[in-house]
Amino acid sequence: MSEQRDQASSRAGGAHYLAPGWFTRNVANRLVALVTRAGVSVLGSRVLEVRGRASGQPRRTPVNLLTYEGRQYLVSARGHGQWVRNVRAAGGELSLLRGRSRTLYHADELDPADSVAVLRAYLKRWKAEVGAFFDGIGPDSTDEEIRRIAPRHPVFTLTAR
Repeated sequence: MSEQRDQASSRAGGAHYLAPGWFTRNVANRLVALVTRAGVSVLGSRVLEVRGRASGQPRRTPVNLLTYEGRQYLVSARGHGQWVRNVRAAGGELSLLRGRSRTLYHADELDPADSVAVLRAYLKRWKAEVGAFFDGIGPDSTDEEIRRIAPRHPVFTLTAR
């Protein structure tokens, strides 16, 4: 697994990214996307659609939509991956899909120093699913511990368009 992390980090210019393995890419993500596109949200799942930064073609990936203190957020548990780079390149313009519903959003990336409370809420909701990507940090960790890993996990605030 560290080999995947090292290869992905070097491709991302040193930014942290833990690439999903074969099973996650080819089975789990596809299954969650299929169920979500059928209209069933799996613990808040949505399918993120964003324009690819190189191809310009729509790219889709399942994500967990977090609602916290009346706002909606996307957190990249695996780090600075493809969907994060595509959202940045698209100027924050994206869609979230569930069933036949498509909601357009503008995403603004939070400064890592401002993302501690959101990361804590995300871990409280999905630690069983994504905890392995946070280097032992959980919802009960101190603010300082979460602040230390925050730069590795981009957080976006969503505003409906």
